[in-house]
Amino acid sequence: MDDFLAARSQMALSLGFHIVFACIGMVMPFFMAVAHYKWLKSGLAVYKNVTKAWSKGVAIFFATGAVSGTVLSFELGLLWPTFMEHAGPIFGMPFSLEGTAFFIEAIALGFFLYGWGKFNPWFHWFTGVVVGISGLVSGILVVAANAWMNSPTGFQYIDGKYLDIDPIQAMFNDAWFSQALHMSLAAFVATGFAVAGVHAFMILRGKNVLFHQKAFRIAAIFACIAAVLQPLSGDISAKDVGKRQPAKLAAMEAHFHTEKQASLIVGGLVHEKKETVQYALKIPGLLSWMAHGDFQASVTGLDQIPKENHPPVAITHYAFQVMVGLGMMLLALALVYFVALWKKRTWLNRTWLYRLFVWAIPLGFLAIEAGWMVTEIGRQPWIIYGVMRTADAVTPMPGIAYSFYLFTAVYLSLTVIVIFLLYRQIKMVGKLYDQSGEIS
Repeated sequence: MDDFLAARSQMALSLGFHIVFACIGMVMPFFMAVAHYKWLKSGLAVYKNVTKAWSKGVAIFFATGAVSGTVLSFELGLLWPTFMEHAGPIFGMPFSLEGTAFFIEAIALGFFLYGWGKFNPWFHWFTGVVVGISGLVSGILVVAANAWMNSPTGFQYIDGKYLDIDPIQAMFNDAWFSQALHMSLAAFVATGFAVAGVHAFMILRGKNVLFHQKAFRIAAIFACIAAVLQPLSGDISAKDVGKRQPAKLAAMEAHFHTEKQASLIVGGLVHEKKETVQYALKIPGLLSWMAHGDFQASVTGLDQIPKENHPPVAITHYAFQVMVGLGMMLLALALVYFVALWKKRTWLNRTWLYRLFVWAIPLGFLAIEAGWMVTEIGRQPWIIYGVMRTADAVTPMPGIAYSFYLFTAVYLSLTVIVIFLLYRQIKMVGKLYDQSGEIS
């Protein structure tokens, strides 16, 4: 493995690991706050129990996310020093603000975890809300920095120098809104279905049914609302990418030849050298509409882009198909659940419905990983789109492959530790719960 591939692999591994915990950290505090609110309003102890159980999970994921996020920050400088030398002064503001949001989140989480019986009940609830808001803002700020890499602005690039820097314009670049919206909804979808699925599994096992039913309902409603909204944000993102990054859109759809009334390609086997896609379902005009809002519009193909600027087509296309396919599956499950809530309430206690949610546990996070593959691989060969190539930004330091192997071992170990802690936490809830609704 050469150093360039090792550096990219290490960054991909770190981001792929961190993004799971970042999404959970952005979303679970809102679940926790809703359960806490229900306890304050109803006085039902079961909601207090759910709140306390979820707060311990939030603490675990916060700690793991903080560690993995810190590693990512160091890796930007260690693996891509040329990139940080030039880009740091331009897009450093969202990272600085993200640090502030992180500190607020940490302080609020400490207040919440140790504030039971010590604060005014509504102030205590408010600290939990602050945990959620600051975590969500933190995630949006990081996405804004990534969006700048896809839509660099806020500077003048003249004779190899970055001049007239405007960090505000860089942070609120053309891509930040569509990426932040899509990522935030994806976090609610993935976390909501995963949490609901875990509680559905415990319901199927007959463990503490009342406790898990209350928790399941909160997580499922969040997940299903986000799943219904996600295709709308996907449409916004597709039109934005079609306008700013035609090469990425062409790779996503394996669209080799520029044409009007371009077909949307579903599935298929990509042959990059032959510039063909076999065994695909093609829907005439739909890609033109998705990219430009016009079924007759011309969509730029890879034939209009220099070959040295082509992203890897096959992997980008397959990742996009996985993301969309899993998103549609979760949308279908969301619609089934809403039908159950509004029209078929007898479905709510059916085994098959809970089993569907159990099967859905990993799907949202798989979709997120696939989506980030589309975002990052589809931008190649650029680390700053149209300005700096990834190969020109990598560190000249040798031996990066050994660092990659070491970090792989560290992340695998962290994964095992987190799974163990969560498993122990779930078992502990079962042991402490009794039918009166109290946890000792």
